Amino acid sequence: MERHEILEHARIVNAVIESPGDMDVTQVGPAIVQSWNRCVREFGLDPVRDEPVIILDSRELKDRQEPLESLRAIAQGEMATLYQQLSGSGFSVLLTDQEGVVLDYLGDPSFSEAARRCGMVEGALWSEQYQGTNGMGTCAIEKRPLLVHHHEHFLARNIGLTCSSAPIFDHEGGLLAVLDASSFSRQAQQHTLVLVNMSAQMIENRAFLCRFRDHYALRFHSRPEFIGTLWEGALALNEEGRILAANRSALFQLGYKKPADLAGFQLRDLFNTGMEALLGRNNQGWLNPVALYEAKRGNRFFGLVQPPEGRAAVLSSGRASRQPVIENPPAGDEKFIRLSELQFGDQTMEHNVHCARRVLGRDIPILLLGETGTGKEVFAQGVHQEQTGGKRPFVAVNCASIPETLIESELFGYKSGAFTGANREGRRGKILQANGGTLFLDEIGDMPVMLQARLLRVLEEREVIPLGGEIPVKVDIKLISATHRDLKELVAEGRFREDLYYRLQGITLNLPPLRDRRDKRELINHILRLECADQQQIDLSKGAMRQLEAYAWPGNIRQLRNVLRTALALCDGPEITIYDLPQEICTQPHQAETEPEGSPDGSTAVPLSALEMAERETILLNLEKSRWNVTLAARNLKISRNTLYRKMNNLHIRINKEE
Repeated sequence: MERHEILEHARIVNAVIESPGDMDVTQVGPAIVQSWNRCVREFGLDPVRDEPVIILDSRELKDRQEPLESLRAIAQGEMATLYQQLSGSGFSVLLTDQEGVVLDYLGDPSFSEAARRCGMVEGALWSEQYQGTNGMGTCAIEKRPLLVHHHEHFLARNIGLTCSSAPIFDHEGGLLAVLDASSFSRQAQQHTLVLVNMSAQMIENRAFLCRFRDHYALRFHSRPEFIGTLWEGALALNEEGRILAANRSALFQLGYKKPADLAGFQLRDLFNTGMEALLGRNNQGWLNPVALYEAKRGNRFFGLVQPPEGRAAVLSSGRASRQPVIENPPAGDEKFIRLSELQFGDQTMEHNVHCARRVLGRDIPILLLGETGTGKEVFAQGVHQEQTGGKRPFVAVNCASIPETLIESELFGYKSGAFTGANREGRRGKILQANGGTLFLDEIGDMPVMLQARLLRVLEEREVIPLGGEIPVKVDIKLISATHRDLKELVAEGRFREDLYYRLQGITLNLPPLRDRRDKRELINHILRLECADQQQIDLSKGAMRQLEAYAWPGNIRQLRNVLRTALALCDGPEITIYDLPQEICTQPHQAETEPEGSPDGSTAVPLSALEMAERETILLNLEKSRWNVTLAARNLKISRNTLYRKMNNLHIRINKEE
């Protein structure tokens, strides 16, 4: 490197440190500025220093490698895959420990000799304290994926390098290692950083499952095809269902920030099931994914139980593979829902279906608004079914369930080999997978702003350029988006592009919450028939239907389906009674408290107090138990028949003729 280049680099570094807010000096990002400040103020480094890289001897290196032997064994395959993906482009792949010591090195022959001169060899110490700002050392401090390109390095002798690094964490959130891909490339290749991060997360997931191989593991995702990929959530459980640990994706999907947030939790605290039910003979949860519903918000997931290593062979019954496949979709799956099955007399839904049919076959995007659980994806599938007859692809992407660092590759795809090592031809993104069919972008309001511009370009140009690619690919898609958030408010806050908002808003349909629907009874019966599927048809008792109609349904249709599914499993006879319903359905405040029924004379009834509501529930339970025989119910309550009639009148309990 020329002397004047070294001095110019030192001048820029010093200028940034002295005036960090002066963006005219250089365009380095905040993380690089912070790193340069650490290098000077904490480590006392000089950008023109050219001392040899510290390299540990074989004994010291072995002492570093041994504690991470199992991680290195797992990482070896992913490093080889990553190296093959980048092969021929002058990259080397390195794995360091948390202090920046290179444990393993895999190099491109065209880069290896130059890499050795730079100190990229096993045993080299690349911590920020000794090597200044660099991919491996700075990533270890920042604890997030990081690209350090050319002049962003602190030491002038490293400014020819481009380093893409990603952290690997243990089950407690502590840094285990750093995965890095470095080269002398002139381009700052963002797609390389994506691939490195994918590989790091795959290593992390496999290390997690290996660490807890003597315990049960629940591997889950909102889409069953993602189980077994780097996007899957994983929970380690003991036999009683206590949560022992969770991987990063599990925390992300369930809405927790750190592993300690789940301390002391049971499986039932997170999902609508316990270990006994999950491992029951009827569920076969270790063979095929089973539907799970989140306890807090009612979101649906699919889960696969991985038994302890010692029991895996017994439970798998000699199956050649434990890869998750769905041989029998859950009863009532929405895949074949038609638009005609989405409304049964509710005026708002009737309007929505009418409008959706008017834009079929036209290049008009649909934006669905509504609370979580109101059936936005089901509606999108109904539109797709009506337009294509189900003969073309329907591809759904939940923009909120995929980490921000991965959503770009998920949507647009990438070139080179697949990160799992199975495919060397690259991976098609979801947009290309939907070519000729329908692309459903759920929770579009959570899409990162940096990707909104790329999505807008796809919608305008009708072509996609995969990560690392140069040639655009034409696409023909029907776009349906959905969100429970206020996009206008996000636009005003600068968190959603206004031009994309208007591009998505070809036609906007509002799906009403279940509590406001006027066809609630018909909808409940329809979903019950879907849940029964080919089994014997089960009916709802009058009392059970009354409770379901009165309930406020904060989780909307998703919660209703879960309640009916559970009630079908619990009922013994040909009908579901109130005793088969969850306690909260029968005891929590109903709509009647906020929207009281009219009294017999047509006037509005006075809202009931908490004590009156409790008395009303007791009487209803006894009437149901007595098959609405008032004389028998009065005898059970130890009051006169006339007193019971008076209480029923005061508490708005009526016996319809059909009862």
